[in-house]
Amino acid sequence: MKRIVVFCGSSLGFNPIYKEGAIELGNYFANNKIGLVYGGGKIGMMGILADTILAHNGEVIGVIPKLLEKEEVVHSGVEEMIVCKKMSERKVIMSKLIDGYITLPGGFGTLDELFEALTLGQLHIEQKPVGLLNVNGFFDAVLLQLDKMVEEGYLKQQNRELLLVGTSVEALMQKMNNYKAPVIEHVINKVVS
Repeated sequence: MKRIVVFCGSSLGFNPIYKEGAIELGNYFANNKIGLVYGGGKIGMMGILADTILAHNGEVIGVIPKLLEKEEVVHSGVEEMIVCKKMSERKVIMSKLIDGYITLPGGFGTLDELFEALTLGQLHIEQKPVGLLNVNGFFDAVLLQLDKMVEEGYLKQQNRELLLVGTSVEALMQKMNNYKAPVIEHVINKVVS
């Protein structure tokens, strides 16, 4: 994979372990010549991740909607900053630039982006790996919810398996690199039983 988009928070959270996770992922990208595509911010997890990769002279591409292009948010150290009109346009631009998705801890926006990537995979609009770095068990409740959705008949097990989960960067990247997209079926068979 040459470029990966990382969805993550514009906050650092309360526990320093999340910041450490972003730094670890940034170092992995830099050491393995993987370009970062991200939300373009200088704050929170986004800023730490970008700063880590930039410190190693790695590739960082920001994609930020006009409404967030404020001096206190946008990362001035990122040379390639794509400014778009809407949040929805941002996702399309990101998708065209990357070979895979990784999600780190974050809030509503982070989960929105994760689930859109999974939906694109479920519908075979894309066939890229979608990874979740489950730092400190942050996503345990989300994973339980996905299992509940399978149990109650709202999500097929094969679609549940589209989400690659790792508790370490190495473990997650191994899964991402070994990912084989499912065979394309009729969309109606993918969504309903």
